[in-house]
Amino acid sequence: MTASAFLYPWDVNGDPAAPARVAGLGVRQVTLASAYHSTRALTPRHPRHRVVTAEHAAVLYPLGDRWADRTLRPCPAGDWAPGDAWGEAADALADAGLEVHTWVVLAHSSRLGAEHPDTSVVNAYGDRYPWAPCIAQPATRAYLVDLAAEAAVRPGARGTELESLGWYGLPHLHAHDKTGGVALGEAGQYLMALCFCPACRAGYEQRDLDPDALAAAVRDALEPLWRGRAEDDGGWAEVVKLLGETYADATRAWRDTTARTLQEAAVAAVRAAAPDGFQVLLHADPVSYHCGANAGVDPAHILAVADGVVVPCTGGPGLLAPFAGQGRRAAVVAANLTVVSGMGGSPHTLAADAARARELGATELRLYHAGLASDADLAAVRRALTGR
Repeated sequence: MTASAFLYPWDVNGDPAAPARVAGLGVRQVTLASAYHSTRALTPRHPRHRVVTAEHAAVLYPLGDRWADRTLRPCPAGDWAPGDAWGEAADALADAGLEVHTWVVLAHSSRLGAEHPDTSVVNAYGDRYPWAPCIAQPATRAYLVDLAAEAAVRPGARGTELESLGWYGLPHLHAHDKTGGVALGEAGQYLMALCFCPACRAGYEQRDLDPDALAAAVRDALEPLWRGRAEDDGGWAEVVKLLGETYADATRAWRDTTARTLQEAAVAAVRAAAPDGFQVLLHADPVSYHCGANAGVDPAHILAVADGVVVPCTGGPGLLAPFAGQGRRAAVVAANLTVVSGMGGSPHTLAADAARARELGATELRLYHAGLASDADLAAVRRALTGR
Protein backbone atom coordinates (compact mmCIF):
# COMPACT_ATOMS: atom_id res chain seq x y z
CA MET A 1 0.00 0.00 0.00
CA THR A 2 1.09 3.55 -0.65
CA ALA A 3 2.19 5.18 2.61
CA SER A 4 2.37 8.91 3.23
CA ALA A 5 3.91 10.67 6.23
CA PHE A 6 2.53 13.89 7.68
CA LEU A 7 4.98 16.78 8.04
CA TYR A 8 5.09 20.49 8.84
CA PRO A 9 7.29 22.79 6.75
CA TRP A 10 9.36 23.62 9.83
CA ASP A 11 10.31 19.95 10.11
CA VAL A 12 12.15 20.31 6.79
CA ASN A 13 13.23 23.91 6.28
CA GLY A 14 16.64 24.49 7.84
CA ASP A 15 17.34 20.77 8.19
CA PRO A 16 19.17 19.52 5.07
CA ALA A 17 18.98 15.91 6.31
CA ALA A 18 15.20 15.83 6.69
CA PRO A 19 14.10 14.93 3.12
CA ALA A 20 16.42 11.94 2.83
CA ARG A 21 15.49 10.80 6.34
CA VAL A 22 11.79 10.82 5.44
CA ALA A 23 12.37 9.11 2.10
CA GLY A 24 14.42 6.46 3.91
CA LEU A 25 11.37 5.45 5.96
CA GLY A 26 9.93 3.71 2.92
CA VAL A 27 7.11 6.19 2.28
CA ARG A 28 6.42 7.29 -1.27
CA GLN A 29 4.50 10.42 -0.37
CA VAL A 30 4.42 13.29 2.12
CA THR A 31 1.33 15.16 3.30
CA LEU A 32 2.75 18.62 4.03
CA ALA A 33 0.76 21.24 5.97
CA SER A 34 -0.09 24.33 3.90
CA ALA A 35 -2.81 25.77 6.18
CA TYR A 36 -2.78 24.80 9.83
CA HIS A 37 -4.22 25.70 13.23
CA SER A 38 -2.20 27.02 16.17
CA THR A 39 0.03 24.43 17.76
CA ARG A 40 3.16 23.82 19.81
CA ALA A 41 5.29 21.11 18.24
CA LEU A 42 8.51 19.30 19.00
CA THR A 43 11.21 19.08 16.34
CA PRO A 44 13.47 16.47 17.97
CA ARG A 45 16.12 16.29 15.23
CA HIS A 46 16.22 19.83 13.83
CA PRO A 47 19.68 21.43 13.97
CA ARG A 48 18.31 24.89 14.87
CA HIS A 49 15.40 24.36 17.29
CA ARG A 50 13.54 21.83 19.40
CA VAL A 51 10.12 23.48 19.83
CA VAL A 52 8.08 25.44 17.30
CA THR A 53 5.18 27.56 18.54
CA ALA A 54 2.68 28.41 15.83
CA GLU A 55 0.81 31.18 17.60
CA HIS A 56 -2.33 31.20 15.47
CA ALA A 57 -4.02 29.48 12.56
CA ALA A 58 -2.18 30.48 9.42
CA VAL A 59 -1.40 29.72 5.82
CA LEU A 60 2.19 28.60 5.32
CA TYR A 61 2.69 30.28 1.93
CA PRO A 62 2.19 33.85 0.57
CA LEU A 63 -1.48 34.88 0.40
CA GLY A 64 -3.03 35.24 -3.03
CA ASP A 65 -4.70 38.34 -4.47
CA ARG A 66 -8.22 36.99 -3.91
CA TRP A 67 -8.13 38.14 -0.28
CA ALA A 68 -7.25 41.80 -0.87
CA ASP A 69 -10.73 43.24 -0.24
CA ARG A 70 -12.18 40.46 1.92
CA THR A 71 -13.27 40.89 5.53
CA LEU A 72 -12.62 37.24 6.30
CA ARG A 73 -9.15 36.26 5.19
CA PRO A 74 -6.44 33.83 6.28
CA CYS A 75 -3.48 35.04 8.31
CA PRO A 76 0.08 34.54 7.13
CA ALA A 77 2.36 32.67 9.51
CA GLY A 78 4.83 34.45 11.72
CA ASP A 79 8.47 33.58 12.17
CA TRP A 80 7.64 29.88 12.63
CA ALA A 81 6.95 29.57 8.86
CA PRO A 82 8.05 32.74 7.04
CA GLY A 83 7.69 33.43 3.33
CA ASP A 84 6.76 30.47 1.18
CA ALA A 85 7.59 27.91 3.85
CA TRP A 86 5.40 25.28 2.17
CA GLY A 87 7.03 25.78 -1.21
CA GLU A 88 10.56 25.60 0.20
CA ALA A 89 9.84 22.36 2.04
CA ALA A 90 7.93 20.86 -0.90
CA ASP A 91 10.82 21.49 -3.28
CA ALA A 92 13.29 19.82 -0.92
CA LEU A 93 11.03 16.79 -0.44
CA ALA A 94 10.39 16.46 -4.17
CA ASP A 95 14.14 16.54 -4.83
CA ALA A 96 14.39 13.51 -2.52
CA GLY A 97 11.95 11.64 -4.76
CA LEU A 98 8.82 12.12 -2.65
CA GLU A 99 5.40 12.99 -4.03
CA VAL A 100 4.04 15.99 -2.11
CA HIS A 101 0.39 16.57 -1.23
CA THR A 102 -1.02 19.49 0.75
CA TRP A 103 -2.59 19.19 4.19
CA VAL A 104 -5.26 21.85 4.69
CA VAL A 105 -7.04 22.55 7.99
CA LEU A 106 -10.27 24.47 7.38
CA ALA A 107 -13.08 24.93 9.96
CA HIS A 108 -10.75 25.12 12.98
CA SER A 109 -9.30 28.55 13.68
CA SER A 110 -9.15 30.39 16.99
CA ARG A 111 -7.69 33.40 15.18
CA LEU A 112 -10.80 33.71 13.01
CA GLY A 113 -13.02 33.46 16.08
CA ALA A 114 -10.98 36.05 17.97
CA GLU A 115 -10.97 38.59 15.15
CA HIS A 116 -14.55 37.89 14.00
CA PRO A 117 -16.54 36.53 16.97
CA ASP A 118 -19.78 36.44 15.00
CA THR A 119 -18.37 33.64 12.83
CA SER A 120 -18.18 31.19 15.73
CA VAL A 121 -20.47 28.35 16.78
CA VAL A 122 -22.78 29.43 19.65
CA ASN A 123 -24.08 26.66 21.91
CA ALA A 124 -27.50 26.40 23.58
CA TYR A 125 -26.21 28.37 26.59
CA GLY A 126 -24.98 31.27 24.47
CA ASP A 127 -21.29 30.34 24.82
CA ARG A 128 -19.14 30.93 21.75
CA TYR A 129 -16.54 28.46 20.49
CA PRO A 130 -13.88 30.75 18.98
CA TRP A 131 -12.00 27.76 17.55
CA ALA A 132 -15.08 26.53 15.65
CA PRO A 133 -16.33 28.60 12.70
CA CYS A 134 -20.02 28.01 12.03
CA ILE A 135 -20.15 26.39 8.61
CA ALA A 136 -23.76 27.48 8.06
CA GLN A 137 -22.88 31.16 7.72
CA PRO A 138 -22.65 32.26 4.06
CA ALA A 139 -19.56 34.45 4.49
CA THR A 140 -17.76 31.74 6.45
CA ARG A 141 -18.63 29.13 3.85
CA ALA A 142 -17.27 31.36 1.08
CA TYR A 143 -14.08 31.88 3.07
CA LEU A 144 -13.61 28.15 3.65
CA VAL A 145 -14.25 27.24 0.02
CA ASP A 146 -11.72 29.78 -1.25
CA LEU A 147 -9.19 28.79 1.40
CA ALA A 148 -9.58 25.15 0.40
CA ALA A 149 -8.87 25.92 -3.24
CA GLU A 150 -5.87 28.17 -2.60
CA ALA A 151 -4.19 26.17 0.16
CA ALA A 152 -4.78 22.84 -1.58
CA VAL A 153 -3.45 23.70 -5.02
CA ARG A 154 0.11 24.79 -4.33
CA PRO A 155 2.80 24.64 -7.03
CA GLY A 156 4.11 21.10 -7.30
CA ALA A 157 1.36 19.49 -5.21
CA ARG A 158 -0.09 16.28 -6.63
CA GLY A 159 -3.08 16.16 -4.33
CA THR A 160 -4.58 17.41 -1.09
CA GLU A 161 -6.09 16.25 2.18
CA LEU A 162 -8.79 18.50 3.59
CA GLU A 163 -9.13 18.34 7.38
CA SER A 164 -11.96 19.83 9.48
CA LEU A 165 -14.23 20.25 6.46
CA GLY A 166 -17.40 20.05 8.51
CA TRP A 167 -18.76 20.93 11.93
CA TYR A 168 -16.40 21.50 14.85
CA GLY A 169 -17.74 21.11 18.37
CA LEU A 170 -16.79 21.47 22.03
CA PRO A 171 -13.45 19.60 22.09
CA HIS A 172 -10.67 21.91 20.94
CA LEU A 173 -7.71 19.61 21.65
CA HIS A 174 -5.42 22.58 22.18
CA ALA A 175 -4.72 25.52 24.50
CA HIS A 176 -4.67 23.56 27.78
CA ASP A 177 -8.12 22.11 27.19
CA LYS A 178 -9.96 21.45 30.46
CA THR A 179 -13.37 20.33 29.25
CA GLY A 180 -13.13 16.65 30.17
CA GLY A 181 -14.27 16.88 33.77
CA VAL A 182 -17.77 15.66 32.91
CA ALA A 183 -18.12 12.60 30.67
CA LEU A 184 -20.57 13.84 28.06
CA GLY A 185 -20.30 10.88 25.69
CA GLU A 186 -21.38 11.02 22.07
CA ALA A 187 -24.86 12.30 22.88
CA GLY A 188 -23.63 15.12 25.09
CA GLN A 189 -20.98 16.12 22.59
CA TYR A 190 -23.67 16.36 19.89
CA LEU A 191 -25.92 18.49 22.08
CA MET A 192 -23.03 20.78 23.02
CA ALA A 193 -22.13 21.13 19.33
CA LEU A 194 -25.55 22.35 18.23
CA CYS A 195 -25.17 25.94 17.04
CA PHE A 196 -27.58 28.79 17.73
CA CYS A 197 -25.98 31.60 15.77
CA PRO A 198 -28.36 33.63 13.56
CA ALA A 199 -27.69 31.44 10.51
CA CYS A 200 -28.44 28.22 12.38
CA ARG A 201 -31.50 29.69 14.07
CA ALA A 202 -32.82 30.58 10.62
CA GLY A 203 -32.04 27.05 9.48
CA TYR A 204 -34.05 25.57 12.34
CA GLU A 205 -36.96 27.86 11.52
CA GLN A 206 -36.90 26.57 7.94
CA ARG A 207 -37.55 23.16 9.45
CA ASP A 208 -40.48 24.46 11.49
CA LEU A 209 -38.56 24.53 14.76
CA ASP A 210 -38.69 27.34 17.31
CA PRO A 211 -34.99 28.07 18.01
CA ASP A 212 -35.66 29.29 21.56
CA ALA A 213 -37.72 26.22 22.40
CA LEU A 214 -35.04 24.01 20.84
CA ALA A 215 -32.28 25.67 22.88
CA ALA A 216 -34.30 25.17 26.06
CA ALA A 217 -34.84 21.53 25.16
CA VAL A 218 -31.09 21.07 24.59
CA ARG A 219 -30.30 22.58 27.99
CA ASP A 220 -32.89 20.33 29.64
CA ALA A 221 -31.47 17.28 27.85
CA LEU A 222 -27.95 18.11 29.05
CA GLU A 223 -28.91 18.62 32.68
CA PRO A 224 -28.63 14.94 33.71
CA LEU A 225 -25.15 14.80 32.18
CA TRP A 226 -23.94 17.77 34.23
CA ARG A 227 -25.26 16.05 37.34
CA GLY A 228 -23.46 12.82 36.51
CA ARG A 229 -26.69 10.87 36.17
CA ALA A 230 -26.39 9.94 32.51
CA GLU A 231 -26.84 6.31 31.55
CA ASP A 232 -24.42 4.42 29.31
CA ASP A 233 -23.93 6.32 26.09
CA GLY A 234 -25.99 4.85 23.28
CA GLY A 235 -24.78 7.12 20.49
CA TRP A 236 -27.55 8.49 18.31
CA ALA A 237 -30.22 6.51 20.15
CA GLU A 238 -29.22 8.39 23.30
CA VAL A 239 -29.53 11.74 21.49
CA VAL A 240 -33.07 10.80 20.47
CA LYS A 241 -33.86 9.70 24.00
CA LEU A 242 -32.55 12.92 25.56
CA LEU A 243 -33.79 15.42 22.99
CA GLY A 244 -36.80 13.72 21.46
CA GLU A 245 -37.13 12.31 17.96
CA THR A 246 -38.50 15.45 16.32
CA TYR A 247 -35.76 17.74 17.54
CA ALA A 248 -33.02 15.15 17.08
CA ASP A 249 -33.92 14.30 13.50
CA ALA A 250 -34.51 17.90 12.45
CA THR A 251 -31.22 19.19 13.86
CA ARG A 252 -29.30 16.34 12.31
CA ALA A 253 -30.92 16.94 8.93
CA TRP A 254 -29.93 20.61 9.09
CA ARG A 255 -26.36 19.85 10.07
CA ASP A 256 -25.90 16.98 7.62
CA THR A 257 -27.16 19.08 4.71
CA THR A 258 -25.02 22.04 5.72
CA ALA A 259 -21.87 19.93 5.93
CA ARG A 260 -22.56 18.02 2.72
CA THR A 261 -23.11 21.11 0.62
CA LEU A 262 -19.96 22.73 2.00
CA GLN A 263 -17.94 19.60 1.23
CA GLU A 264 -19.33 19.52 -2.30
CA ALA A 265 -18.52 23.18 -2.85
CA ALA A 266 -15.00 22.94 -1.45
CA VAL A 267 -14.09 19.84 -3.47
CA ALA A 268 -15.49 21.45 -6.63
CA ALA A 269 -13.44 24.61 -5.99
CA VAL A 270 -10.25 22.60 -5.49
CA ARG A 271 -10.85 20.65 -8.69
CA ALA A 272 -11.53 23.83 -10.64
CA ALA A 273 -8.17 25.23 -9.54
CA ALA A 274 -6.15 22.02 -9.84
CA PRO A 275 -4.43 20.34 -12.77
CA ASP A 276 -5.73 17.08 -14.20
CA GLY A 277 -5.12 14.06 -11.99
CA PHE A 278 -5.04 16.06 -8.76
CA GLN A 279 -6.24 13.88 -5.87
CA VAL A 280 -8.74 15.28 -3.33
CA LEU A 281 -9.21 13.42 -0.03
CA LEU A 282 -11.12 14.34 3.14
CA HIS A 283 -10.24 13.46 6.72
CA ALA A 284 -13.49 11.76 7.63
CA ASP A 285 -15.51 9.90 10.24
CA PRO A 286 -18.29 7.60 8.94
CA VAL A 287 -20.84 8.87 11.50
CA SER A 288 -22.34 12.04 10.06
CA TYR A 289 -23.22 13.71 13.39
CA HIS A 290 -19.65 13.49 14.71
CA CYS A 291 -17.63 16.72 14.87
CA GLY A 292 -13.98 17.60 14.69
CA ALA A 293 -10.88 17.29 12.57
CA ASN A 294 -12.28 14.13 10.99
CA ALA A 295 -15.55 15.52 9.70
CA GLY A 296 -18.66 13.40 10.09
CA VAL A 297 -19.82 12.21 6.66
CA ASP A 298 -22.10 9.76 4.93
CA PRO A 299 -19.62 7.30 3.37
CA ALA A 300 -21.51 6.72 0.13
CA HIS A 301 -22.03 10.45 -0.40
CA ILE A 302 -18.48 11.59 0.30
CA LEU A 303 -16.93 8.89 -1.89
CA ALA A 304 -19.15 10.09 -4.73
CA VAL A 305 -17.83 13.64 -4.19
CA ALA A 306 -14.14 13.28 -3.34
CA ASP A 307 -11.47 10.84 -4.51
CA GLY A 308 -11.34 9.24 -1.11
CA VAL A 309 -11.00 9.61 2.64
CA VAL A 310 -8.40 9.52 5.40
CA VAL A 311 -9.82 7.61 8.37
CA PRO A 312 -8.52 7.70 11.98
CA CYS A 313 -7.38 4.21 12.96
CA THR A 314 -5.08 4.69 15.95
CA GLY A 315 -7.76 3.41 18.33
CA GLY A 316 -8.50 0.49 16.01
CA PRO A 317 -9.48 0.08 12.36
CA GLY A 318 -13.22 -0.23 12.93
CA LEU A 319 -14.08 3.08 11.25
CA LEU A 320 -12.76 1.75 7.93
CA ALA A 321 -15.54 -0.77 7.35
CA PRO A 322 -18.34 1.71 6.46
CA PHE A 323 -16.19 3.13 3.66
CA ALA A 324 -15.23 -0.21 2.14
CA GLY A 325 -17.08 -0.94 -1.08
CA GLN A 326 -18.67 2.51 -1.24
CA GLY A 327 -18.34 4.97 -4.10
CA ARG A 328 -16.11 4.45 -7.13
CA ARG A 329 -13.98 1.34 -7.39
CA ALA A 330 -10.79 3.44 -7.40
CA ALA A 331 -11.72 5.44 -4.29
CA VAL A 332 -8.90 5.85 -1.77
CA VAL A 333 -9.52 4.69 1.80
CA ALA A 334 -6.42 5.66 3.75
CA ALA A 335 -5.92 4.33 7.28
CA ASN A 336 -4.41 7.05 9.48
CA LEU A 337 -2.15 5.50 12.12
CA THR A 338 -0.29 7.45 14.79
CA VAL A 339 3.36 6.39 14.90
CA VAL A 340 4.42 8.67 17.78
CA SER A 341 4.65 6.53 20.92
CA GLY A 342 4.39 9.53 23.21
CA MET A 343 1.07 10.49 21.60
CA GLY A 344 -0.55 7.10 21.98
CA GLY A 345 0.78 5.61 18.76
CA SER A 346 2.21 2.14 18.24
CA PRO A 347 4.94 2.23 15.60
CA HIS A 348 6.24 -1.18 16.71
CA THR A 349 2.99 -2.84 15.59
CA LEU A 350 2.72 -0.88 12.34
CA ALA A 351 3.13 -3.88 10.05
CA ALA A 352 0.35 -5.83 11.79
CA ASP A 353 -1.87 -2.76 12.08
CA ALA A 354 -1.44 -2.02 8.37
CA ALA A 355 -2.26 -5.60 7.46
CA ARG A 356 -5.43 -5.52 9.54
CA ALA A 357 -6.43 -2.18 8.02
CA ARG A 358 -5.98 -3.61 4.56
CA GLU A 359 -8.23 -6.57 5.43
CA LEU A 360 -10.94 -4.09 6.41
CA GLY A 361 -10.74 -2.12 3.18
CA ALA A 362 -7.83 0.32 3.50
CA THR A 363 -6.04 0.99 0.23
CA GLU A 364 -3.35 3.35 1.58
CA LEU A 365 -1.65 4.36 4.84
CA ARG A 366 -1.13 7.73 6.51
CA LEU A 367 1.49 8.00 9.24
CA TYR A 368 1.08 10.68 11.89
CA HIS A 369 3.64 12.25 12.25
CA ALA A 370 7.19 11.93 10.88
CA GLY A 371 8.31 15.26 12.29
CA LEU A 372 7.07 14.60 15.83
CA ALA A 373 8.28 11.00 16.18
CA SER A 374 11.39 9.98 18.09
CA ASP A 375 14.34 8.26 16.42
CA ALA A 376 13.17 4.94 17.88
CA ASP A 377 9.67 5.47 16.49
CA LEU A 378 11.05 6.27 13.04
CA ALA A 379 13.28 3.19 13.15
CA ALA A 380 10.21 1.05 13.87
CA VAL A 381 8.37 2.65 10.94
CA ARG A 382 11.31 1.98 8.63
CA ARG A 383 11.45 -1.67 9.68
CA ALA A 384 7.72 -2.07 9.10
CA LEU A 385 7.78 -0.49 5.65
CA THR A 386 11.13 -1.67 4.30
CA GLY A 387 12.16 -4.64 6.45
CA ARG A 388 15.41 -2.86 7.32
